Amino acid sequence: MKTLIKEFTKGIIKENPTFVLVLGLCPTLAVSVTVANGIGMGIAATFVLLGSSVIVSLIKDFIPGRIRIPCYIVIIATFVTIAEMSMKAYSPVLDRALGIYVPLIVVNCMVLGRAEAFACKNNLASSFFDGLGMGLGFTLALILISAIREFLGSGQLLGHTLIKGFEPIFVFGMPSGALLVIGLLLGFFNFLKNRKT
Repeated sequence: MKTLIKEFTKGIIKENPTFVLVLGLCPTLAVSVTVANGIGMGIAATFVLLGSSVIVSLIKDFIPGRIRIPCYIVIIATFVTIAEMSMKAYSPVLDRALGIYVPLIVVNCMVLGRAEAFACKNNLASSFFDGLGMGLGFTLALILISAIREFLGSGQLLGHTLIKGFEPIFVFGMPSGALLVIGLLLGFFNFLKNRKT
């Protein structure tokens, strides 16, 4: 049980995909304009990570080594298709906001990397908790980045004005604002990590 908790928590803190491993930055930069977009992308990526990790872990012994990567991509693409179709059916506004970035989860190095580096070498329970932790870590990173960008870029959070008379800093609503926020957060987390050691 201790090992499973460690597999779960490492994706949130120690091996956070965004702030430590610096993976999956393309959707992070593109969709983190609002918290709602960040949550939607995080849930979709977590669903794909979790599903693909479980399936890869279950069938790893039956996949020939020469074709393992194409097999992983087919498995990941299946879960991405389910996520995309569900989003189109139940949240068309979010689907339009996230656009091409949901289908691009198929080639996200974070998802494929977890299949190749972890799920194909570990049992079902470990792979499940690894996928869940990595997905949650990615989602929390997206929410943090989105909250900063939405507040500073529009003066709102989840569509609500927090401070009357606040003058938005429009650069934070643009792609360059995403780079600025991620760069500052990466610097902050590295500073904290170096202070602990």
